[in-house]
Amino acid sequence: MATEVKLLGIWPSPFVFRVKVALQLKGVDYEYFEEDPFNKSPRLLESNPIHKKVPVLIHGKKPINESLTILEYIEETWQNNPLLPQDPYERATFWNKAFAAFIAKGEAKEKIEKEVIEGLEKIDGAIKEKSSLFNSAAGGESIGFLDIVFGVIGYWLPIYEEAGSMQTHTQKFPAIAEWTTKFVNHPVIKENLPSTESLLPFFRQVHEFVSSASNN
Repeated sequence: MATEVKLLGIWPSPFVFRVKVALQLKGVDYEYFEEDPFNKSPRLLESNPIHKKVPVLIHGKKPINESLTILEYIEETWQNNPLLPQDPYERATFWNKAFAAFIAKGEAKEKIEKEVIEGLEKIDGAIKEKSSLFNSAAGGESIGFLDIVFGVIGYWLPIYEEAGSMQTHTQKFPAIAEWTTKFVNHPVIKENLPSTESLLPFFRQVHEFVSSASNN
């Protein structure tokens, strides 16, 4: 019998990692398909014909794209082990609080780095205040929605920096560093987390490819 839930992804992606962790925390059985970003499969092109990107979650015959949208879908579809606040007021105001710390996108590299640093400052401040939005920062044993969304930052950004993609000076944010240590030591995170040694060569290759393309 075919698995009802399928996930299309690539192993180095922090956005795919988010979805894997959420599915595992919810206890959802799924079938994983590793994609080649340079030779996209018919399944991916059919499931995400506009952006042609991973992650894509397929539930039955329904494809869901974009990691945050997928996380919301998982939370609403499988309501065990809730990732969002269960108090009605907390849940209603969740997104206003969450997106205050969201990192905006820009076109110029300098602008992107500036916005990333501003976002990191807000996240660092929320963690220092032991915001209940970050379960692991507030001393909880469970992993919450924002832990999954932003947990990739503390782990992947230093790798981007070392690979030459950007400079965000993550060492200036001690609260994020402490929170990241707790986050990556959670059993579910440990089980799914790619090693730094495996990620670095991939992102160096990506950086070189992008630099080469922009110089042509």
